[in-house]
Amino acid sequence: MAELRIGCLVMAAGSGSRFGRNKLEAVIDGKTLLRRALEAVPREEFACVTVVTQYDGAAALAEEFGFAVVRNDRPEDGLSRTVRLGTEAMAGCDAIMYQVADQPLLERDTVRREVELFRAHPDRIVGLGHNGVRGNPCIFPRRFFPELMALTGDVGGNVVIRAHPESLLLYETAAAELRDVDTVEALAAIRTEKIM
Repeated sequence: MAELRIGCLVMAAGSGSRFGRNKLEAVIDGKTLLRRALEAVPREEFACVTVVTQYDGAAALAEEFGFAVVRNDRPEDGLSRTVRLGTEAMAGCDAIMYQVADQPLLERDTVRREVELFRAHPDRIVGLGHNGVRGNPCIFPRRFFPELMALTGDVGGNVVIRAHPESLLLYETAAAELRDVDTVEALAAIRTEKIM
């Protein structure tokens, strides 16, 4: 069987409304959330990596990593537009991993093992999870691209997963890796725990 072509979409276009500003520039241990997200991508596992963003700084950092950049000129349309733009850009792939950019404790090796699990089950949606609770990132086979592209508003792949619960397969990881930074308080909590 031919090697699966898997793309990686890093979703970095949100306006951080709950955070109060562009949270991707927030720093933990000297690194921004976005840099941490890009460092968590095991580049060798993917046929291509695309970063969808509205920010010049994010685009420049993505290019520094050698990743493709797609501009989201209408971030106010919600997460679905980022999903659509990234899926269109990598429509030639057999699957795409959709990765949020605000999980600062996500480990590169965990992502690599998640991709390995998907390669063993290429007909399934594979997500990270802890104790049966799904988190991100999630990998979708090509057969779900039409549904992902049809999303509207501020929703993402969770809508597609809820429509196909029988297709979901979880790769178990530590709860900390699934934590995201939606608020200033969440950022402060992670900073405090890393110091302790």
